[in-house]
Amino acid sequence: MKKILLISILIVVVAVAAFFSLRAGKVSSEKAIEQNLLVQIDSFTNLKNQLLAAAESKDINEKQLQQLFRDTRLAYKRFEWAAEYYQPIATRFINGPPVKEVEIDGTTFNPAGLQVIENYLYPKYDKTKSKELITELKKLDDNITKYKVYFGNVDILNWQIFDATRQQIFRVQALGITDFDNPLLQNSLMESATSLESITKILTYYTNGSDTKLIEQLTAATNYLRKNNNFNSFNRAVFIADYGNPASISIANLIVALKIPVIRYNRLLNQDAKTLFDINAYNVNAYSTDPSFFITDKKVALGKRLFADPILSGTHTRSCQSCHQPEKAFTDGFTKNTVINSTVLLRRNTPTLINAALQPAQFYDLRAAMLEDQVLDVVANKQEMHGSIKQATALLYKDKEYMKLFHDAFPKIDTAGIPAYEVSNAIGSYIRSLVMLTSRFDEYMRGNKAAMNQSEINGFNLFMGKAKCATCHYMPLFNGTLPPKFIRIESEVIGVPRYAKSMEVDTDMGRYNLVRIDDYKHSFKITTVRNAAQTAPYMHNGVFTTLEQVVDFYNKGGGAGMGLKVDNQTLAADKLNLSPKECGELVAFIKSLDSKKM
Repeated sequence: MKKILLISILIVVVAVAAFFSLRAGKVSSEKAIEQNLLVQIDSFTNLKNQLLAAAESKDINEKQLQQLFRDTRLAYKRFEWAAEYYQPIATRFINGPPVKEVEIDGTTFNPAGLQVIENYLYPKYDKTKSKELITELKKLDDNITKYKVYFGNVDILNWQIFDATRQQIFRVQALGITDFDNPLLQNSLMESATSLESITKILTYYTNGSDTKLIEQLTAATNYLRKNNNFNSFNRAVFIADYGNPASISIANLIVALKIPVIRYNRLLNQDAKTLFDINAYNVNAYSTDPSFFITDKKVALGKRLFADPILSGTHTRSCQSCHQPEKAFTDGFTKNTVINSTVLLRRNTPTLINAALQPAQFYDLRAAMLEDQVLDVVANKQEMHGSIKQATALLYKDKEYMKLFHDAFPKIDTAGIPAYEVSNAIGSYIRSLVMLTSRFDEYMRGNKAAMNQSEINGFNLFMGKAKCATCHYMPLFNGTLPPKFIRIESEVIGVPRYAKSMEVDTDMGRYNLVRIDDYKHSFKITTVRNAAQTAPYMHNGVFTTLEQVVDFYNKGGGAGMGLKVDNQTLAADKLNLSPKECGELVAFIKSLDSKKM
């Protein structure tokens, strides 16, 4: 152990020496930061190797293993900002989710990395999994090598460093303080502090002696995390609003002050967003495949009319608006609507379309990648609209008023007919116009502390902490799209019962119908919690009629916690032990997420 300690101290000394010597010389900020990253990666590698040696030892010490793992994770957190930004695929195998994942394009990722290793070590070291632990530790090497190759050979640019460090603040705000990636170790507040401390050092390359505001803000945020390190009592509302937001704003302002040129590209979180809560922080065109699909006012006007027109249905009796009613937050209020021209119930509950543009896949089973795909799917579905886009466009072509709207929205020389994509894109554009991040919660995070009462603030802290809601319904969108990159959307198995008091899991197989992997049986998209007070009933089958019932379901540990047979449940089956008062505060917070009418 003395030899290990000496090696660790030596690495720290080398890192510190490299940091100050590079800064004092004429080496560019980018090169200095690259060198600092390589030192941090070496430190991570060394600690990982110590953990591996301890795991392979004949005299295994559980406390030693756990402490080494804790230190290894802290070492990773020092360069997470760069790992996630520059090498997201490698990082998925360093600190990815401990469950199999299938992307929208069908790519499959098996669980690997620190979160898998955590399951072998906590809450107790599982001696029966020693071989698996050793295997997982050895598997880290390939991706560590990818880090070293990348940062040793590829230039990183100033604008990327600013973008990446600001994203790390967002990652800490949305994920880091929730126990998102260390639910058993439960060291998220200290890991977040370590992460912020690291980017503080990075950003000192761009500040001078008289420009200390940003460094002071980040230092204050780090200190707040270290001093208030009780997970359940940690005040996340204060941390985000009073510490995280000011620091990310200062980074954005520094980019402007230094006149750093920025390369822009299409993504959900706008590059100009100073916080996660800016009024125009999100780009509604982000998940469009091509600029020709981007929203315009004329497309929205046309789409709004088509949305309410039953001409798209085969019987001309049902429109999109029949089920997605504006006055009901674009739902219908039913447990399940009916098959068109029938009293037979549809398979699933009608979800809201508010903020549907802020997710990279649609439907409960994530089968549609774009809003346009969703439109075409619903129109053609024999149970929902039983229509034909070809027949509908022929009828629309004969309508002079519609033709003018189409020509205005889609200027073109060819007037031989109306392409199907124009219908789907117009409706898709209308749905993109339904982004409403105008709740009292948003006002609070934008600086109006009077927008939420204490009960609602308590509920937010529970949502982000003890109740563990935010480990799936990610702040600030509160859906399953993973911040801060907002590229991946997740589904979960929570064991929804067939009926409210049933001891049988609902028979709908969800994503398994599309992805024939057992892990995805009964797996459904993580839907948004925004406007939930207006969109009852809840779950894919509409089984719960009140928010109180939903909270009670999660408080009991989902279906498995209630005693239902759900072998593949991804939601922890442990009871949350929320008191009646806490359950009420959680509901109060959810109600604060209702959008104000625009």
